[in-house]
Amino acid sequence: MAIRAAITVSVTSFLLGLLFTHWIADSLTLWKTPVTDAHLWVAARYYHVLTKGAPGVGYVVAAATTLGAVTILWSLRDGEAGNLMFDGASIFLYSTAIAVYVQSVLPSIFTNYVALPPDHPGAKFPPDLRTPTLGLASSHLICSVALTGVLALQTGRWWAERADDDASAAEKLSASGRGSGEKEGSKPGSKKAL
Repeated sequence: MAIRAAITVSVTSFLLGLLFTHWIADSLTLWKTPVTDAHLWVAARYYHVLTKGAPGVGYVVAAATTLGAVTILWSLRDGEAGNLMFDGASIFLYSTAIAVYVQSVLPSIFTNYVALPPDHPGAKFPPDLRTPTLGLASSHLICSVALTGVLALQTGRWWAERADDDASAAEKLSASGRGSGEKEGSKPGSKKAL
């Protein structure tokens, strides 16, 4: 159980870290107003650099993503109510993040940013790239929020299981205390008799 939770949290944190590296581009297009051509050029250049990355990086990300999904699905196999609730919601959010990334982010990056028009200081940003650039920032935000939800659900699951473990330990302790208390009380000179 602890190993599965550790793998899920580690992989989700790794994927969130990858998404946070896009902040250099996304912060300029999503959180700064007004969005200027200079902001859009920075984001477009950043995404252009991503298209030139080593293919091995993509395989590592895909392997980590698969490991996270398999681990959460593995937890569902237990069939416990906590697993069904917390891990079911985690799978929904995790798969939402994967779907948005695969269906929206990757095609947009590899369709629009493989080749950029030359830019010089003060150059007007191409209008046909404006919507995809803003859309990438929104998609990254959706993925980040979904993965943060996975972390919150896994934390909630841990907290709920810990509370259940504490309650069952208290019941066992009280049951063993009652049984030994009756025996002690019947002995002469025991602490209960005093």
